[in-house]
Amino acid sequence: MHKYIYAALPLVIALAIISLLVGNHSLQFNAESWDILMISRIPRTLALILAGVSLSVAGVIMQQLARNKFVEPSTTGTVESATFGMLMMLIFFPEASVFYKLLVACISSVIGTALFLLILRKVPLRSGYVVPLIGIMYAGVIGAIITFVAYRAELLQSIWVWVQGDFSMILRGRYELLWLAGGLSLIAYFTADKLTLAGLGKQVSINLGLNYTLVFVWGLVVVSLITGVTVVNSGVIPFLGLVVPNIISLLVGDNLRRSLPLIAISGAGLVLLCDILARVINYPYEIPIATVMGIIGSVIFLYLLLREDSHAN
Repeated sequence: MHKYIYAALPLVIALAIISLLVGNHSLQFNAESWDILMISRIPRTLALILAGVSLSVAGVIMQQLARNKFVEPSTTGTVESATFGMLMMLIFFPEASVFYKLLVACISSVIGTALFLLILRKVPLRSGYVVPLIGIMYAGVIGAIITFVAYRAELLQSIWVWVQGDFSMILRGRYELLWLAGGLSLIAYFTADKLTLAGLGKQVSINLGLNYTLVFVWGLVVVSLITGVTVVNSGVIPFLGLVVPNIISLLVGDNLRRSLPLIAISGAGLVLLCDILARVINYPYEIPIATVMGIIGSVIFLYLLLREDSHAN
């Protein structure tokens, strides 16, 4: 694993430096450039790194809880549940602070994710493809409810602009909550062995001496908090938590203690790359990072599905 980290870390550092340099304003050695760097460029780059790390970690935890490699928060209704919480705050408490919006988004995310996992327990799963299919259908139902409620409340544009994955408005003082998601990802590393055991299934993990219910709830809370924080701060970044863990699994296996650092670093690198592409493809205008990540992630997702299908045959 170390050889992959030694290869990935310099690449992520290089992408972070490029991220600091890319923009409409050319940096020079003067006070104005220093202000741009400190107020906009550095906070944006840090936000990208934190979002990439935390969403990738949330994705692999979600896969352990669901015992399926083709799920992540954006394909299991977790993101949509957090969005629904945001919508309720915009309707009933539009003047509430970001903290209270975050709190409601996280609570809604916990409820939505728990309901999805409960549905999985009630459905006989004969194929690994059934789980993401159920997740997509479940997310679609929640998304339809959000669209209907937002339309009736005349907030349709507001809610979708809010959750559209975009870091162009990230400034100093508007991204710091992402450190919470980064901290949760770090804590998840110290419980990686327990999460790995939980991924073996309830009966097996209990026989191995694991408090399955406690670990399950812990994983659920981590995924929901990370999703809520990222939705409130930077919107939705699709497929990130799906493709990164699967690619790393092909390289180093499924032991989270070994793979989690590389998953975190790779997630940060992929988000930085997509954001740089989003800024240079139509320069000086900017494409939402969710659009770029959606294209790249969907292609990788299809490759993973076809690869799994060919191995099954």
